[in-house]
Amino acid sequence: MEWDSSDDRLGTPMDDPLDESDLSQSKGPDPGNISELEFSCHCCYDILVNPTTLTCGHNFCRHCLALWWESSHKNECPECREKWEGFPKINILLRDATEKLFSDVVQERRAVIQDNPKISRSLLAFQRYVDNLGRSRTNKHKGAGFFFSGVLTALTCVAVMVLVYHWSGGMAEQHDLLISKPVSHWTAEEVVSWLEHLGPWAQLYREPFQQENVNGRLLLMLGDEELSKPPYSIENQAHRRAVMAELDRVKALGVKPPQNLWEYKAVNAGKSLFLLYALKRSPRLTLFYLYLFDYAETFLPFMHTCCPAMVHMEQPVESSFLHTQSEPNWRQWAEFLVKYVLLPYQLIAEFAWDWLAVHYWTSRFIIVNAMLLSVLEGCALWSLWTRARFSTLPRKMWNHMWKVLSQGFAFALLWPFVPQFVCNCFFYWALYFSPVVNIDLVVQQLMHPETQAL
Repeated sequence: MEWDSSDDRLGTPMDDPLDESDLSQSKGPDPGNISELEFSCHCCYDILVNPTTLTCGHNFCRHCLALWWESSHKNECPECREKWEGFPKINILLRDATEKLFSDVVQERRAVIQDNPKISRSLLAFQRYVDNLGRSRTNKHKGAGFFFSGVLTALTCVAVMVLVYHWSGGMAEQHDLLISKPVSHWTAEEVVSWLEHLGPWAQLYREPFQQENVNGRLLLMLGDEELSKPPYSIENQAHRRAVMAELDRVKALGVKPPQNLWEYKAVNAGKSLFLLYALKRSPRLTLFYLYLFDYAETFLPFMHTCCPAMVHMEQPVESSFLHTQSEPNWRQWAEFLVKYVLLPYQLIAEFAWDWLAVHYWTSRFIIVNAMLLSVLEGCALWSLWTRARFSTLPRKMWNHMWKVLSQGFAFALLWPFVPQFVCNCFFYWALYFSPVVNIDLVVQQLMHPETQAL
């Protein structure tokens, strides 16, 4: 086959079929033919500002994406609803092209965005969320180190919990005899010990009880008339009323009433665990529950401790039980209701403060935890106020109430089947390690208030 040299025109510029008009068209599209619609955001339908490309390929203004994320709480594309992965970044090439083609419009939109505080706040929250997401992905590569660190921390916590358990159990055993031993089986020495716990004024009547060798059975037979006559001769009416009030409690309970936290826990193990968690998660509902169903035994002493009545110096109170069983006056109710609505955790802190002399370290743990919980509640209210989401408040309150009621019901059902050691671990964890967890939560709230609120 012969090659026709007349048809071999490759490489001869003068014979190239492309003319100058074709060359000018091959250089690229005419900027005059580009419309703003091709560079518009599908959220605001305006020129893209800081265009951010998602994994699905759609582009949006970064502030539009931030507003969408803040309102929906979802990592989804506003257009196709496909979830985006990773952390979206600004498309630099598209941003430079948009600013070059529509510089005036972009500058005008940037000025409007900067002057809008709501958009600025949403952008800041979105950026912090993106930063945290990026750090979490980076930390996944360090999982082995965190795993061994977590195991070491868990073993340390378990060891400390066991030590606390034995230490606290030893403290409870010192007072566990009379709170578990029936009063009819008390010896004369135990009756005198019970009398001494009523207060310093009871030392005046210790000798007659010792001389008469009053045991538990004889103690149950004593009445107001016997106490006023020899050999007891309790002529002071207030002292006699105090002894009779404590004696009535002993007769009703059958044992000595608990005098401190460990004794109360030994007598009411399930109730103490329930109150410990319920007061932390929902203090207002818990106090209302105590008012309705445990008024005399728990609510009145708690209220008199947190909101004490004014007592004149010339009117000493011989019996703490008598004082805590009196009905609160209107000043106490007013103080209590204000703190109940605004600062419920302060009531718990004031109650623990009154027991500093009895429980030195335990009371301090409770006070610190109450302060941390107050800060967390304040951060939640501040987030609700700044984001103006009051329309969701009734739904959140109902969800919280339903969650508390369901958990309380589940606790009542499961309590008989849970081993006592497990319950003690939960108790001491909530009592001593909950402040450590709440410190971390407070730090996160103060450092990233927008992202933590979401």
